[in-house]
Amino acid sequence: MKLYKLIENIAEINIPDMEISAVTDNTRKVQKDCIFVCVKGGSFDGHDAAGEMLEKGAALVVTERDLGLGDRQIITDNSRKFYGELCAAWFDHPEKKIKIIGVTGTNGKTTITNVIKNILMSEGIKTGLIGTIRNEIGDEVIHTDNTTPMAFDYMYLLDKMVKAGCKYAVMEVSSFGLVQYRIGPTHFDIGVFTNLTQDHLDYHKTMENYYQAKKMMFDECDYALVNTDDQYGKRLYSEITCAKESYGSIQESDYYADAIKIKADGTSFWYCYDGKSQIVNMKMTGMFNVSNVTAAITVCMKAGVPMENILKSIAEYNGVKGRCEIIPTGRDFTVICDYAHTPDAIENILKSVREYTEGRLICLFGCGGNRDAKKRPLMAKAAAKFADRLIITSDNPRDEIPEAIIDDILVGLKDSEIPFDVVVDRTEAIYHSLKIARKGDIIVLAGKGHEDYQVLPGNEHIHFDEREIVSDGLKLID
Repeated sequence: MKLYKLIENIAEINIPDMEISAVTDNTRKVQKDCIFVCVKGGSFDGHDAAGEMLEKGAALVVTERDLGLGDRQIITDNSRKFYGELCAAWFDHPEKKIKIIGVTGTNGKTTITNVIKNILMSEGIKTGLIGTIRNEIGDEVIHTDNTTPMAFDYMYLLDKMVKAGCKYAVMEVSSFGLVQYRIGPTHFDIGVFTNLTQDHLDYHKTMENYYQAKKMMFDECDYALVNTDDQYGKRLYSEITCAKESYGSIQESDYYADAIKIKADGTSFWYCYDGKSQIVNMKMTGMFNVSNVTAAITVCMKAGVPMENILKSIAEYNGVKGRCEIIPTGRDFTVICDYAHTPDAIENILKSVREYTEGRLICLFGCGGNRDAKKRPLMAKAAAKFADRLIITSDNPRDEIPEAIIDDILVGLKDSEIPFDVVVDRTEAIYHSLKIARKGDIIVLAGKGHEDYQVLPGNEHIHFDEREIVSDGLKLID
């Protein structure tokens, strides 16, 4: 692609036009006649490698300061933003050729996006999905490493969706994806805000920064649907200027759930709006899923799907892997796998399960290493509110010592009388939970959810699927 065509709406330059072979911010992907964008990360600054990248064959570098490289450099005030726009231009702006629904917030993004995609596909509308568990183009499944892909990968994925005939892309929009401009100049037809609770403060430092990151999505949004049950949702609703409506569990919301009945094998509630109401029956359980499905129904109504078809699709949907997922045991106790890895999420799942637990509620959880350490004692306090017994263990320790992470967790239990066991090895901890389970008990395995790996020191990923471990553990206790 010609340079001037590539950057015509991004920057004004006084450099001779030339053919560009590729765009990248990755030093390992630099090739002859490419543009290399210098991005400063947490441990490496691309500016330090600019000269070397030119020697490797790059035609130009994009930099945030004058590196003395003459007409071999393009200077910008924000190289991350520049790169996002450059990637969009490289793929001829696929973000303009597909309707995009974005969901942001701390919890609920995965469930809402998956339910929306399922409804649209059931209606015969080919839809792409970008999210935490995996990416999808219609029925095609694509591996993902990030909730919101990096800028080039994101535009590449959107381009594939457009070429595959997708009419919609439904995506989880992370705070990282927003502040790092991974989504480039994406404009959202519909944006959903779920909630905001403590997470990622190792990166954002403060809740205010975290909130402002999430809020960025609504600067580029035609219509916003905001959960005003949440305090940050109420604030967001008062501050954003695009067309907006609210959802929640109170009648003051534009769309709300009423007469909620939660059971172990499903949930029913009345979806209420504009003086009308519809009965919703679903296989998913939990108050948090009532909120998630309320949002999904509203979005699909806005997309023009008939209510009758929406309700049919929801009634037939089995739920999302790793989100309040029941692992079959064939025993007189129940095991639930859930991704809950924040204080609010663990409180929500346990509060919900508590309502239909006949015996004891046993919660097994840990906290990830190299992540926000402040939430570790808060996780323990949240779990102790509703569980009868805790099993404290590991969860992706990464480069930290698992025992040290657990020590941080236990600070949250110093004033609690709840019985707990510490089993550092997560496999052994799961085996232990199965051994102590009695009739009517429910075991909640919190934190891993859909993940089928553990992250160890040196970024080593080992296979770790809790469904398999439960199956193996049941054989051991026979």
